[in-house]
Amino acid sequence: MKDQIVQTSTELERCPFPIPYGWYVIELSENLAVGDIQNVEAFDQQWVMFRGEDGSVGVTDTICPHLGAHLGHGGKVVGNNIRCPFHHWEYDHQGWCKKIPYGKVMPGIAKKKPILRSLPTQERYNLIFVWYHPKGEEPTFEVPTIPELESEGYIPVRHGQWDIGTCLQEIGENSVDNAHLKFLHGSPVIPPVEASIDGHNFNFDIGGGYIVGKCHGAGIQELRHNQQGVSMLMFSTGLPVNPELTRTRMHFTFKDYPEGSKERNVAETLYQHSIGEAEGKDSAGFESVDMLVWNNKKYRPEPLLCDGDGPIQLWRKFSQQFYVDA
Repeated sequence: MKDQIVQTSTELERCPFPIPYGWYVIELSENLAVGDIQNVEAFDQQWVMFRGEDGSVGVTDTICPHLGAHLGHGGKVVGNNIRCPFHHWEYDHQGWCKKIPYGKVMPGIAKKKPILRSLPTQERYNLIFVWYHPKGEEPTFEVPTIPELESEGYIPVRHGQWDIGTCLQEIGENSVDNAHLKFLHGSPVIPPVEASIDGHNFNFDIGGGYIVGKCHGAGIQELRHNQQGVSMLMFSTGLPVNPELTRTRMHFTFKDYPEGSKERNVAETLYQHSIGEAEGKDSAGFESVDMLVWNNKKYRPEPLLCDGDGPIQLWRKFSQQFYVDA
């Protein structure tokens, strides 16, 4: 029987994965006004994002198909189109050329299909979602419906944003690494964890209902922290800026319990504890401990797992389906 080789640090890579396909939050809706143009780093390249007069959002390649000018430097929103600063060619949010102000005949290819690469977009929950696929394929699943974000009686959503020096797969692996909850976070016990794969969804339950989560592809995760009959939603959305940098946004809400009530205090503690270290708690949230590990670890493709580790290999199997050779 061949001995397993334990790779050294020089043989390991930090994030040996391509950018996974899926839905991602590229920006909060409130940060893109009508007529705005922004340059955005995502999926290991630069994009230009704009909002037309009718409120529609476009996220497209930055370089004009005509003569290569950068649409995000000097471009302008005209109606619902983005206009190139060089010769004023105009493109809609789907990448179709809509106007050449001095030309009488549109180039043949521009009559048949979009010539400026664009990403499918959806705006829900005051968030701008984009679908990314390295080969430009259309969406294969939908942006999930989140009841708390579509219902009245909940507090206004609280947003947080963190740039984390690792990839989505490494961040998501924490969800099933139950042993680290005791030894990194300081939890008094190692809670049990159950997990399953259902197509593009990954379901998990930590501590018999204490944290219940569902991943929708690689970039969307809904988690509910439950305690004493109170549930707090953490809607987590990660954006791959490049293969080794993830912009993680978390969107929190819970029922609008009366101020000073027991339920309100429990909900507020769950919120504080989920991002930092809540006062009086004997374990720490991700911001105070996980970031240190994520920003400095390397990926082990053949980890030395023991019987006390959670379903880490199941998570890795789930993640593999979203990688495509571009």
